[in-house]
Amino acid sequence: TWRADASRPFEPPLRLAGTVVGVTLQISLLGTAMGTLAALLLGLIAAENLTPFWMHRPVKIMLALLRSIPVLLLALLFVAAVGLGPFPGVLAIAIHSIGMLGKLFAEECETADRGVWEAMDSAGANWLQKIRFAIWPQVAPQICSLTLFRLEMNIRDSAVLGFVGVAGLGLWIENYRRAFQY
Repeated sequence: TWRADASRPFEPPLRLAGTVVGVTLQISLLGTAMGTLAALLLGLIAAENLTPFWMHRPVKIMLALLRSIPVLLLALLFVAAVGLGPFPGVLAIAIHSIGMLGKLFAEECETADRGVWEAMDSAGANWLQKIRFAIWPQVAPQICSLTLFRLEMNIRDSAVLGFVGVAGLGLWIENYRRAFQY
């Protein structure tokens, strides 16, 4: 067992430090997964070449609004709404990821070759079949790349979220900072 030393009140044992890093990684992984799934659906709806104007325009505006709110502000709002712990961090990471990835996914879909879509349309394919066989093969590599890049950014963001009360590495950094143990 670990006992606190009076000269070092905030020093965690190695086992606890590993747990804190694990929580930080879990926040970023879960937030990225949730954000990616929602962003994929919203990105398809926000693509100008896949949906009518009345459908894609409001979704693009919503994605821009989600993207404009900083992750730390989202985390503060979610800490106030659901309390301390890792859950507000997951929500903040997911919401910001939806805004960023949704926009990028929509742009990728808009650059897809229109010829395959038109060929499937003339063959009588429905919207989901056209997405699956005309759009997805063209955009899948870039979507995977963008998702991994966003995961990298979310790992960094989840390490900082402890400054506003989200469990993880940032919370320990903030505890050390408050105790002047640099």
